[in-house]
Amino acid sequence: MKHRRVLRAAVTVAVTGALAAGMTMALTTSANAGTTLRASAAEKGRYFGAAVATGKLSTSAYVTVLNREFNSVVAENEMKWDATEPQQGQFRYTGGDRLVSHAQANGMSVRGHALLWYQQQPGWAQNMSGSTLRSAMINHVTQVATHFRGKIHSWDVVNEAFADGGSGGRRDSNLQRTGNDWIEAAFRAARAADPGAKLCYNDYNTDGINAKSTGIYNMVRDFKSRGVPIDCVGFQSHLGTSLASDYQANLQRFADLGVDVQITELDVMTGGNQANIYGAVTRACMNVSRCTGITVWGVRDCDSWRGSDNALLFDCNGNKKAAYTNVLNALNAGPGIPTDPPTDPPTDPPTDPPTDPPTDPPTVGCSASVSLNSWTGGFVASVKVTAGSAGTSGWNVGFTLPSGASVTNTWSATASGSTGTVRFANVNYNGRLGAGQVTEFGFQGTGSASGVTPTCTAS
Repeated sequence: MKHRRVLRAAVTVAVTGALAAGMTMALTTSANAGTTLRASAAEKGRYFGAAVATGKLSTSAYVTVLNREFNSVVAENEMKWDATEPQQGQFRYTGGDRLVSHAQANGMSVRGHALLWYQQQPGWAQNMSGSTLRSAMINHVTQVATHFRGKIHSWDVVNEAFADGGSGGRRDSNLQRTGNDWIEAAFRAARAADPGAKLCYNDYNTDGINAKSTGIYNMVRDFKSRGVPIDCVGFQSHLGTSLASDYQANLQRFADLGVDVQITELDVMTGGNQANIYGAVTRACMNVSRCTGITVWGVRDCDSWRGSDNALLFDCNGNKKAAYTNVLNALNAGPGIPTDPPTDPPTDPPTDPPTDPPTDPPTVGCSASVSLNSWTGGFVASVKVTAGSAGTSGWNVGFTLPSGASVTNTWSATASGSTGTVRFANVNYNGRLGAGQVTEFGFQGTGSASGVTPTCTAS
């Protein structure tokens, strides 16, 4: 199976995501230490998974290790966009169906990877932009999630959408240029298609508290505050010879937002510290009650995308390495997951209410800001609407476009007019905002929108 991955300069960088399926099992009453990864993880209410290339399911040595040690699988490539929709509107599920069948026959759960990613798009999608790509993107999410409905524990809905470096912002891509709300739109479409699946965001170089992981943290916090359906965050953890000292603290801060966290693509460069790093990652997960599982990206060293790094738990003959022993010991020593983990972060009980009414009455109104992605002859505008302290039951945003500019497409709002003064009103699901709450809409146009300033009125 061709992995279609390219190792970047830093071994802590991953090229694609793939969460392994997250089976949150009830705690058993057994006090016996597990003798395999799957048994020990299940005893603690977690999963231990592996990325699988379905072509290797006909290799007996590979399958022996896979079935004995893992209770969760994820497809390396078979569920990505180029594999499942090679021609627009023509879907192919052969590889994904084969993996699901193997998992069901061997007591494994399945994590789906990945509905949307800026890489491994089919050629026809790479040549699209704007509203045409937005429609194709949402249709892809809907069709694929519907096909696997009820068979996938967790979907990696969006993969690697944040940029590297110190900005903490989004990665520029054809998907991002459809409007800044594209990730939210994808999650909403996935929830509608498969209400029972957990919906996750997945990325790399997020192992510690840094600008990139903080950008993702802020997105998740915003989504949770506005009711956008996100259930989990995946940390790929393609590691070199060290582990961030705040690795566990980073997992915990996401868990405190009310989402599950998972280690989704774990592999570690060979060397004197490999076993220690594997053990430390496993202990960190075990110490965070909402860390529901760990997935390694491959089964044996010769199955790994990292070539001579020998980055996995088994050598090419299927023999257990020292790293395996450290992981098993950490699983056996760790605490289990509470039977009913909280779904939202705890809130402090109210103190005595104030005896005097607030001095300032709530402010009725809203504000709006706009960011533009422009190119010669066109643009996409992403507009953020913020409610005043009284909240809104509806909002209306106005723009005066420069001469020659025209609106051609709108999402998450209804447009009145297309040239000159154009107004955008809320749609049924985003008009009612609490005090200070934020929603976004977007529009695409021809010409230039440089210098436009939005005005917002609320009802």
